[in-house]
Amino acid sequence: MNIELYKRADWAASTNIYEVNIRQYTQEGSFNAFAKSLPRLKDMGVEVLWLMPIHPIGKVNRKGTLGSYYSISDFKGVNPEFGTAADFKNLVKLAHDLGMKVIMDWVANHAAWDNVWTKDHPEYFVRDDEGNFKAPYDWTDVIQIDHTNEAEQDAMIDAMQYWVTEFDIDGFRADLAHLTPLAFWKKARTAIEPLKANLFWLAESEEIDYHEVFDTTFTWEWMHTTENYYKGKKGFNSLYDVLAKYDATFPETAHRLYFTSNHDENTWNGTGFDKYGYMLKCLSVFSCTWNGIPLIYSGEEMPNNKRLQFFEKDTIAWTGEYQLHEFYKTLLTLRKTNPALRSGDPAVTTFHIITEGGKNVMAYLRKHDLNEVIVFLNLSKEPVSFVVKDLLINGHYTNVFNSSETYLQTGSFIKMQPWEYLVLERKM
Repeated sequence: MNIELYKRADWAASTNIYEVNIRQYTQEGSFNAFAKSLPRLKDMGVEVLWLMPIHPIGKVNRKGTLGSYYSISDFKGVNPEFGTAADFKNLVKLAHDLGMKVIMDWVANHAAWDNVWTKDHPEYFVRDDEGNFKAPYDWTDVIQIDHTNEAEQDAMIDAMQYWVTEFDIDGFRADLAHLTPLAFWKKARTAIEPLKANLFWLAESEEIDYHEVFDTTFTWEWMHTTENYYKGKKGFNSLYDVLAKYDATFPETAHRLYFTSNHDENTWNGTGFDKYGYMLKCLSVFSCTWNGIPLIYSGEEMPNNKRLQFFEKDTIAWTGEYQLHEFYKTLLTLRKTNPALRSGDPAVTTFHIITEGGKNVMAYLRKHDLNEVIVFLNLSKEPVSFVVKDLLINGHYTNVFNSSETYLQTGSFIKMQPWEYLVLERKM
Protein backbone atom coordinates (compact mmCIF):
# COMPACT_ATOMS: atom_id res chain seq x y z
CA MET A 1 0.00 0.00 0.00
CA ASN A 2 1.23 3.48 -0.82
CA ILE A 3 0.75 5.73 2.20
CA GLU A 4 3.04 8.48 0.93
CA LEU A 5 0.30 10.27 -1.01
CA TYR A 6 0.64 13.19 1.40
CA LYS A 7 3.63 14.73 3.10
CA ARG A 8 3.61 13.77 6.75
CA ALA A 9 5.02 15.97 9.48
CA ASP A 10 8.37 14.57 10.64
CA TRP A 11 7.73 15.79 14.19
CA ALA A 12 4.94 13.22 14.51
CA ALA A 13 7.45 10.38 14.85
CA SER A 14 8.49 11.51 18.31
CA THR A 15 5.34 13.28 19.50
CA ASN A 16 2.63 12.47 22.04
CA ILE A 17 -1.05 13.38 22.38
CA TYR A 18 -3.07 14.58 25.35
CA GLU A 19 -6.86 14.36 25.00
CA VAL A 20 -8.70 17.32 26.54
CA ASN A 21 -12.25 16.99 27.88
CA ILE A 22 -13.01 20.71 28.18
CA ARG A 23 -16.39 20.26 29.89
CA GLN A 24 -15.04 18.12 32.71
CA TYR A 25 -11.52 19.54 32.99
CA THR A 26 -12.38 22.43 35.29
CA GLN A 27 -15.33 23.59 37.34
CA GLU A 28 -15.86 26.37 34.79
CA GLY A 29 -15.59 23.93 31.88
CA SER A 30 -14.23 26.64 29.60
CA PHE A 31 -11.35 27.25 27.22
CA ASN A 32 -10.03 30.02 29.46
CA ALA A 33 -10.07 27.86 32.57
CA PHE A 34 -8.31 25.00 30.80
CA ALA A 35 -5.67 27.40 29.46
CA LYS A 36 -4.33 27.78 33.02
CA SER A 37 -3.16 24.15 32.85
CA LEU A 38 -1.06 24.65 29.73
CA PRO A 39 2.24 25.45 31.55
CA ARG A 40 1.85 22.32 33.71
CA LEU A 41 1.14 20.13 30.70
CA LYS A 42 4.04 21.70 28.80
CA ASP A 43 6.35 20.88 31.71
CA MET A 44 5.09 17.28 31.66
CA GLY A 45 6.16 17.05 28.03
CA VAL A 46 2.78 17.18 26.30
CA GLU A 47 3.12 18.19 22.66
CA VAL A 48 -0.27 17.76 20.94
CA LEU A 49 -3.60 18.70 22.51
CA TRP A 50 -6.57 16.83 21.09
CA LEU A 51 -9.73 18.72 21.96
CA MET A 52 -13.00 16.81 21.93
CA PRO A 53 -15.56 18.56 19.66
CA ILE A 54 -15.95 22.22 20.53
CA HIS A 55 -19.07 22.86 18.43
CA PRO A 56 -22.59 23.77 19.62
CA ILE A 57 -24.55 20.69 20.71
CA GLY A 58 -27.99 19.86 19.33
CA LYS A 59 -31.06 20.32 21.52
CA VAL A 60 -33.50 18.06 19.66
CA ASN A 61 -33.34 14.50 21.03
CA ARG A 62 -30.46 15.59 23.26
CA LYS A 63 -29.18 12.98 25.69
CA GLY A 64 -28.96 14.13 29.29
CA THR A 65 -28.83 17.77 30.35
CA LEU A 66 -25.86 18.95 28.31
CA GLY A 67 -25.84 16.44 25.46
CA SER A 68 -23.03 14.75 23.58
CA TYR A 69 -20.07 16.64 22.16
CA TYR A 70 -20.57 14.46 19.08
CA SER A 71 -24.08 15.77 18.32
CA ILE A 72 -23.11 18.88 16.39
CA SER A 73 -25.56 21.60 15.43
CA ASP A 74 -23.12 23.86 13.57
CA PHE A 75 -19.78 22.74 12.17
CA LYS A 76 -18.56 26.34 12.08
CA GLY A 77 -19.81 27.27 15.53
CA VAL A 78 -18.36 27.24 19.04
CA ASN A 79 -20.20 25.72 21.99
CA PRO A 80 -21.08 28.69 24.27
CA GLU A 81 -20.67 26.29 27.21
CA PHE A 82 -16.92 26.50 26.55
CA GLY A 83 -16.62 30.18 25.68
CA THR A 84 -16.42 32.23 22.51
CA ALA A 85 -14.66 31.83 19.18
CA ALA A 86 -12.19 34.45 20.40
CA ASP A 87 -11.54 32.38 23.53
CA PHE A 88 -10.80 29.32 21.41
CA LYS A 89 -8.50 31.29 19.12
CA ASN A 90 -6.65 32.58 22.16
CA LEU A 91 -6.28 29.03 23.54
CA VAL A 92 -4.71 27.90 20.27
CA LYS A 93 -2.34 30.88 20.33
CA LEU A 94 -1.34 30.23 23.94
CA ALA A 95 -0.62 26.60 23.10
CA HIS A 96 1.42 27.61 20.07
CA ASP A 97 3.39 30.11 22.14
CA LEU A 98 4.42 27.20 24.38
CA GLY A 99 5.43 25.09 21.39
CA MET A 100 2.36 22.86 21.60
CA LYS A 101 -0.06 21.93 18.83
CA VAL A 102 -3.87 21.71 18.81
CA ILE A 103 -5.96 19.23 16.84
CA MET A 104 -9.75 19.24 16.64
CA ASP A 105 -12.07 16.29 16.96
CA TRP A 106 -14.02 16.13 13.70
CA VAL A 107 -17.34 14.32 13.24
CA ALA A 108 -17.99 13.74 9.53
CA ASN A 109 -20.48 10.86 9.73
CA HIS A 110 -23.44 12.41 11.53
CA ALA A 111 -24.90 15.61 12.96
CA ALA A 112 -27.54 16.82 15.40
CA TRP A 113 -31.23 16.60 14.47
CA ASP A 114 -31.29 20.40 14.54
CA ASN A 115 -28.02 20.96 12.70
CA VAL A 116 -28.18 24.17 10.63
CA TRP A 117 -27.94 22.09 7.46
CA THR A 118 -31.28 20.37 8.18
CA LYS A 119 -33.02 23.65 7.32
CA ASP A 120 -30.71 25.02 4.65
CA HIS A 121 -29.70 21.74 3.00
CA PRO A 122 -31.88 18.82 4.09
CA GLU A 123 -30.57 16.92 1.07
CA TYR A 124 -27.29 16.49 2.95
CA PHE A 125 -28.87 13.77 5.09
CA VAL A 126 -30.08 10.20 4.62
CA ARG A 127 -33.86 9.68 4.77
CA ASP A 128 -36.00 6.68 5.67
CA ASP A 129 -38.81 5.32 3.49
CA GLU A 130 -41.15 8.00 4.78
CA GLY A 131 -38.73 10.81 4.02
CA ASN A 132 -37.67 11.45 7.61
CA PHE A 133 -34.13 11.91 8.85
CA LYS A 134 -32.75 8.73 10.39
CA ALA A 135 -30.27 7.94 13.10
CA PRO A 136 -27.25 5.71 12.47
CA TYR A 137 -27.35 2.54 14.55
CA ASP A 138 -29.08 3.29 17.89
CA TRP A 139 -27.53 6.76 18.25
CA THR A 140 -30.81 8.53 18.78
CA ASP A 141 -29.38 12.02 19.29
CA VAL A 142 -27.86 12.28 15.80
CA ILE A 143 -28.82 11.76 12.16
CA GLN A 144 -26.90 10.13 9.33
CA ILE A 145 -25.14 12.33 6.79
CA ASP A 146 -25.47 11.30 3.13
CA HIS A 147 -21.89 10.69 2.04
CA THR A 148 -22.88 10.37 -1.63
CA ASN A 149 -23.92 14.03 -1.81
CA GLU A 150 -20.99 15.92 -3.29
CA ALA A 151 -22.34 19.29 -2.18
CA GLU A 152 -22.36 17.98 1.40
CA GLN A 153 -18.77 16.80 1.00
CA ASP A 154 -17.76 20.26 -0.19
CA ALA A 155 -19.59 21.95 2.68
CA MET A 156 -17.93 19.64 5.21
CA ILE A 157 -14.50 20.33 3.73
CA ASP A 158 -15.22 24.05 3.73
CA ALA A 159 -15.98 23.85 7.45
CA MET A 160 -12.72 22.00 8.11
CA GLN A 161 -10.80 24.59 6.12
CA TYR A 162 -12.42 27.33 8.20
CA TRP A 163 -10.81 26.08 11.42
CA VAL A 164 -7.39 25.81 9.78
CA THR A 165 -7.43 29.25 8.17
CA GLU A 166 -9.28 31.22 10.86
CA PHE A 167 -8.02 29.51 14.03
CA ASP A 168 -4.66 28.07 12.95
CA ILE A 169 -5.35 24.57 14.26
CA ASP A 170 -2.77 21.86 13.54
CA GLY A 171 -4.88 18.95 12.37
CA PHE A 172 -7.83 16.69 12.99
CA ARG A 173 -8.82 13.61 14.95
CA ALA A 174 -11.51 12.00 12.80
CA ASP A 175 -14.28 10.47 14.88
CA LEU A 176 -15.06 6.91 13.73
CA ALA A 177 -13.26 7.74 10.51
CA HIS A 178 -14.11 4.43 8.81
CA LEU A 179 -17.85 5.26 8.85
CA THR A 180 -17.11 7.99 6.32
CA PRO A 181 -15.81 6.75 2.94
CA LEU A 182 -12.08 6.89 2.38
CA ALA A 183 -12.72 8.81 -0.83
CA PHE A 184 -14.09 11.71 1.21
CA TRP A 185 -11.01 11.84 3.43
CA LYS A 186 -8.75 11.84 0.37
CA LYS A 187 -10.74 14.72 -1.05
CA ALA A 188 -10.61 16.56 2.27
CA ARG A 189 -6.88 16.16 2.87
CA THR A 190 -6.09 17.12 -0.73
CA ALA A 191 -8.11 20.32 -0.31
CA ILE A 192 -6.86 21.21 3.17
CA GLU A 193 -3.19 20.24 2.93
CA PRO A 194 -2.12 23.37 0.96
CA LEU A 195 -3.54 25.67 3.64
CA LYS A 196 -0.95 24.87 6.30
CA ALA A 197 2.20 22.79 6.34
CA ASN A 198 2.60 19.76 8.59
CA LEU A 199 -1.02 19.20 9.55
CA PHE A 200 -1.59 16.05 11.60
CA TRP A 201 -4.30 13.53 10.71
CA LEU A 202 -5.48 11.00 13.31
CA ALA A 203 -8.19 8.43 12.50
CA GLU A 204 -10.31 6.75 15.14
CA SER A 205 -10.15 3.55 13.14
CA GLU A 206 -8.13 0.40 12.79
CA GLU A 207 -8.80 0.06 9.06
CA ILE A 208 -5.43 -0.39 7.36
CA ASP A 209 -6.51 1.33 4.13
CA TYR A 210 -7.19 4.55 6.00
CA HIS A 211 -3.46 5.04 6.30
CA GLU A 212 -3.66 6.18 2.67
CA VAL A 213 -4.90 9.45 4.18
CA PHE A 214 -4.29 9.36 7.91
CA ASP A 215 -0.93 9.51 9.64
CA THR A 216 -2.12 7.63 12.72
CA THR A 217 -4.79 5.06 13.66
CA PHE A 218 -6.06 3.62 16.93
CA THR A 219 -5.03 0.28 18.45
CA TRP A 220 -8.34 -1.01 19.76
CA GLU A 221 -7.34 -4.66 19.39
CA TRP A 222 -4.33 -4.10 21.65
CA MET A 223 -6.51 -2.24 24.16
CA HIS A 224 -9.05 -5.08 24.35
CA THR A 225 -6.41 -7.80 24.42
CA THR A 226 -4.46 -6.24 27.29
CA GLU A 227 -7.64 -5.83 29.33
CA ASN A 228 -8.64 -9.44 28.69
CA TYR A 229 -5.14 -10.59 29.62
CA TYR A 230 -5.22 -8.71 32.92
CA LYS A 231 -8.64 -10.16 33.74
CA GLY A 232 -7.48 -13.69 32.97
CA LYS A 233 -9.52 -14.12 29.80
CA LYS A 234 -6.48 -14.39 27.49
CA GLY A 235 -2.99 -15.78 27.85
CA PHE A 236 0.33 -13.92 27.76
CA ASN A 237 1.06 -14.99 24.18
CA SER A 238 -2.04 -13.16 22.98
CA LEU A 239 -0.16 -9.89 23.57
CA TYR A 240 2.62 -10.91 21.21
CA ASP A 241 0.07 -12.20 18.70
CA VAL A 242 -1.52 -8.76 18.38
CA LEU A 243 1.83 -7.01 18.02
CA ALA A 244 2.95 -9.54 15.41
CA LYS A 245 -0.30 -8.97 13.52
CA TYR A 246 0.26 -5.22 13.56
CA ASP A 247 3.82 -5.65 12.26
CA ALA A 248 2.68 -7.97 9.48
CA THR A 249 -0.34 -6.03 8.27
CA PHE A 250 0.22 -2.30 8.81
CA PRO A 251 2.63 -0.27 6.66
CA GLU A 252 6.11 0.10 8.14
CA THR A 253 5.77 3.87 8.30
CA ALA A 254 2.27 3.91 9.82
CA HIS A 255 1.88 5.55 13.21
CA ARG A 256 -0.31 3.68 15.72
CA LEU A 257 -1.89 5.32 18.77
CA TYR A 258 -1.47 3.41 22.07
CA PHE A 259 -3.47 4.33 25.16
CA THR A 260 -4.83 3.13 28.48
CA SER A 261 -7.83 5.48 28.51
CA ASN A 262 -9.81 7.98 26.47
CA HIS A 263 -13.21 9.65 26.78
CA ASP A 264 -15.17 6.60 25.59
CA GLU A 265 -13.25 4.06 27.63
CA ASN A 266 -13.37 6.13 30.80
CA THR A 267 -17.13 6.69 30.65
CA TRP A 268 -18.45 3.46 29.24
CA ASN A 269 -15.90 0.78 30.18
CA GLY A 270 -14.12 2.09 33.26
CA THR A 271 -11.05 4.00 34.33
CA GLY A 272 -7.59 2.73 33.54
CA PHE A 273 -7.38 1.19 36.99
CA ASP A 274 -10.81 -0.45 36.58
CA LYS A 275 -9.59 -2.10 33.39
CA TYR A 276 -5.93 -2.83 34.10
CA GLY A 277 -5.46 -2.64 37.86
CA TYR A 278 -1.83 -2.81 38.92
CA MET A 279 -0.73 -3.41 35.32
CA LEU A 280 -1.71 0.15 34.39
CA LYS A 281 1.71 1.80 34.74
CA CYS A 282 3.39 -1.01 32.81
CA LEU A 283 0.99 -0.38 29.94
CA SER A 284 1.67 3.35 30.11
CA VAL A 285 5.39 2.59 29.82
CA PHE A 286 4.63 0.37 26.85
CA SER A 287 2.55 3.11 25.16
CA CYS A 288 5.46 5.54 25.47
CA THR A 289 8.25 3.17 24.36
CA TRP A 290 6.76 0.84 21.74
CA ASN A 291 6.60 1.66 18.03
CA GLY A 292 3.73 4.13 18.09
CA ILE A 293 2.41 7.39 19.52
CA PRO A 294 1.23 7.52 23.15
CA LEU A 295 -2.08 9.08 24.19
CA ILE A 296 -2.79 10.41 27.67
CA TYR A 297 -6.37 11.25 28.66
CA SER A 298 -7.40 14.19 30.84
CA GLY A 299 -6.48 13.50 34.45
CA GLU A 300 -4.40 10.37 33.95
CA GLU A 301 -1.44 12.28 35.31
CA MET A 302 -3.16 12.60 38.73
CA PRO A 303 -4.29 9.74 38.25
CA ASN A 304 -8.03 10.15 37.75
CA ASN A 305 -9.85 7.09 39.08
CA LYS A 306 -13.32 8.49 38.43
CA ARG A 307 -15.62 7.55 35.57
CA LEU A 308 -16.82 10.84 34.09
CA GLN A 309 -20.42 11.24 32.98
CA PHE A 310 -20.82 11.93 29.29
CA PHE A 311 -23.98 14.03 29.05
CA GLU A 312 -23.78 15.91 32.36
CA LYS A 313 -21.36 18.20 34.13
CA ASP A 314 -19.01 15.95 36.10
CA THR A 315 -15.72 17.69 36.82
CA ILE A 316 -12.52 15.72 37.25
CA ALA A 317 -11.83 15.53 40.99
CA TRP A 318 -8.45 17.25 40.89
CA THR A 319 -6.54 16.98 44.16
CA GLY A 320 -3.82 19.49 43.39
CA GLU A 321 -1.31 16.64 43.35
CA TYR A 322 -0.11 15.14 40.10
CA GLN A 323 1.44 11.89 41.24
CA LEU A 324 2.29 10.70 37.73
CA HIS A 325 3.54 14.04 36.39
CA GLU A 326 7.21 13.10 36.76
CA PHE A 327 6.50 9.53 35.58
CA TYR A 328 5.07 10.81 32.30
CA LYS A 329 7.63 13.61 32.04
CA THR A 330 10.45 11.05 32.19
CA LEU A 331 8.85 8.88 29.50
CA LEU A 332 7.85 11.73 27.19
CA THR A 333 11.28 13.36 27.50
CA LEU A 334 12.99 10.08 26.66
CA ARG A 335 10.68 9.59 23.72
CA LYS A 336 11.42 13.09 22.44
CA THR A 337 15.20 12.94 22.86
CA ASN A 338 16.10 9.35 21.95
CA PRO A 339 15.65 8.53 18.24
CA ALA A 340 15.36 4.82 19.11
CA LEU A 341 11.77 5.55 20.20
CA ARG A 342 10.67 7.19 16.95
CA SER A 343 7.41 5.86 15.55
CA GLY A 344 7.01 4.55 12.01
CA ASP A 345 10.67 5.13 11.20
CA PRO A 346 12.32 2.45 9.03
CA ALA A 347 15.66 3.41 10.60
CA VAL A 348 14.41 2.12 13.98
CA THR A 349 14.32 -1.62 14.67
CA THR A 350 12.34 -3.25 17.46
CA PHE A 351 13.66 -6.56 18.79
CA HIS A 352 12.00 -8.91 21.25
CA ILE A 353 14.67 -9.79 23.82
CA ILE A 354 15.22 -13.46 24.55
CA THR A 355 15.09 -14.31 28.27
CA GLU A 356 15.24 -17.53 30.25
CA GLY A 357 12.84 -17.85 33.18
CA GLY A 358 10.60 -15.02 34.28
CA LYS A 359 7.13 -16.05 33.19
CA ASN A 360 5.02 -13.22 31.71
CA VAL A 361 7.92 -10.82 31.26
CA MET A 362 7.74 -8.68 28.13
CA ALA A 363 11.21 -7.56 27.06
CA TYR A 364 12.17 -5.55 24.01
CA LEU A 365 14.96 -3.43 22.56
CA ARG A 366 14.42 -0.44 20.30
CA LYS A 367 17.47 0.61 18.32
CA HIS A 368 18.42 3.48 16.02
CA ASP A 369 22.07 3.39 14.98
CA LEU A 370 23.94 3.48 18.34
CA ASN A 371 20.90 4.70 20.28
CA GLU A 372 19.16 1.98 22.29
CA VAL A 373 16.30 1.74 24.75
CA ILE A 374 15.58 -1.55 26.55
CA VAL A 375 12.26 -2.18 28.28
CA PHE A 376 11.39 -4.97 30.72
CA LEU A 377 7.77 -5.29 31.90
CA ASN A 378 6.75 -7.79 34.56
CA LEU A 379 3.14 -8.32 33.54
CA SER A 380 2.28 -10.50 36.51
CA LYS A 381 1.36 -10.30 40.19
CA GLU A 382 4.39 -12.41 41.13
CA PRO A 383 8.05 -11.42 41.57
CA VAL A 384 10.20 -12.82 38.77
CA SER A 385 13.84 -13.68 38.15
CA PHE A 386 15.28 -14.30 34.72
CA VAL A 387 18.46 -14.37 32.69
CA VAL A 388 19.03 -12.29 29.55
CA LYS A 389 19.92 -14.72 26.75
CA ASP A 390 20.30 -12.32 23.87
CA LEU A 391 23.54 -11.42 22.10
CA LEU A 392 22.00 -8.06 21.10
CA ILE A 393 22.35 -6.88 24.69
CA ASN A 394 25.86 -5.77 25.52
CA GLY A 395 26.63 -2.41 27.05
CA HIS A 396 26.26 0.13 29.84
CA TYR A 397 22.73 1.39 30.47
CA THR A 398 21.07 4.03 32.64
CA ASN A 399 17.73 3.49 34.36
CA VAL A 400 15.72 6.50 33.18
CA PHE A 401 13.63 6.64 36.36
CA ASN A 402 16.35 6.64 39.01
CA SER A 403 19.57 7.32 37.01
CA SER A 404 21.24 4.15 38.34
CA GLU A 405 23.72 2.53 35.97
CA THR A 406 24.11 -1.10 35.03
CA TYR A 407 26.03 -3.27 32.62
CA LEU A 408 23.93 -5.76 30.68
CA GLN A 409 25.01 -8.62 28.48
CA THR A 410 23.85 -12.11 27.67
CA GLY A 411 23.85 -14.00 30.94
CA SER A 412 22.88 -10.97 33.05
CA PHE A 413 20.48 -11.82 35.88
CA ILE A 414 17.46 -9.60 36.58
CA LYS A 415 14.93 -9.67 39.41
CA MET A 416 11.66 -7.74 39.22
CA GLN A 417 8.80 -7.10 41.63
CA PRO A 418 5.13 -7.66 40.68
CA TRP A 419 4.06 -5.26 37.93
CA GLU A 420 7.50 -3.63 37.91
CA TYR A 421 8.92 -1.91 34.85
CA LEU A 422 12.50 -1.15 33.84
CA VAL A 423 13.41 1.34 31.12
CA LEU A 424 17.10 1.46 30.31
CA GLU A 425 18.86 3.89 27.96
CA ARG A 426 22.21 2.94 26.50
CA LYS A 427 25.05 5.23 27.60
CA MET A 428 26.69 6.84 24.59
